[in-house]
Amino acid sequence: MLGIIKAEQPGLLGKADMLAALLPAVLTLSRHAGAAILAIYQRGDVAVSHKADASPLTEADLAAHQLLVHGLQQLTPHWPVLSEESAQVPWGERQGWSHYWLVDPLDGTKEFLQRNGEFTVNIALIVHGVPVLGVVYVPVLHTCYYGVQGLGAWKEAGAQVTRLHTSALANADTLRVVASRSHRGEELDAWVVQAAQRYAAIELVSMGSSLKICLVAEGKADIYPRLALTSEWDTAAAQAVLEAAGGTLFDQHGALYRYNRKENLLNPFFYAVGDAEQGRKLALVCQA
Repeated sequence: MLGIIKAEQPGLLGKADMLAALLPAVLTLSRHAGAAILAIYQRGDVAVSHKADASPLTEADLAAHQLLVHGLQQLTPHWPVLSEESAQVPWGERQGWSHYWLVDPLDGTKEFLQRNGEFTVNIALIVHGVPVLGVVYVPVLHTCYYGVQGLGAWKEAGAQVTRLHTSALANADTLRVVASRSHRGEELDAWVVQAAQRYAAIELVSMGSSLKICLVAEGKADIYPRLALTSEWDTAAAQAVLEAAGGTLFDQHGALYRYNRKENLLNPFFYAVGDAEQGRKLALVCQA
């Protein structure tokens, strides 16, 4: 059993050995949260309420939230936990955080309600704005994506563990674009039209939740243009996986996206790419 690592221990923060020590416990927590979600998912009759922004909230969201927050507080009691379901932390307090857990207990609630299986448990460790450890668990598939800064990224499906590497883009004839299943919009369509002028073919794949970024991380997609609003808990864990696999996530100005830098928790429009150099050039030149 992993012992408690105190945040004030000198020389540990952000180091690969500390992150490697934390990872097994975080993986276990993600699976426990996934099991709690699946128990409700398989039951079928799910009570749904709505938040102030009209987004759905289910008992599965809350069950996973409670499990994750409790588990992470036990693991690292001196590190704050910011979850989608408890995000009302004043900016005056939050801006002083140098390191904290950023959690989406059930990313893809709409996919959960539509019963298509494309929902995930997202856990990220943020250190000075950088997602240095990320775990994305897919309960229906019993599959886990995880990445650690300085160590690499992996996909674990049952007993099979695969090292993740993103794909090169420069010599490809077909551009593989992954898009949101629930949120698309005119901006993305305009971007795809521009990209189609530079490639022989565009392969467009629709997917829910943070799985879109994970597809880029495992080299099954080249780019994920997100030209619609998301929140920081939607992307942090998968961004950690993507960056550990060799990719990057940047905003519409080409700047790497970092966390807890502003009062609101909304992400700017962004691009997740596997090929950092060529992907950035492509993303920015195709902006309408």
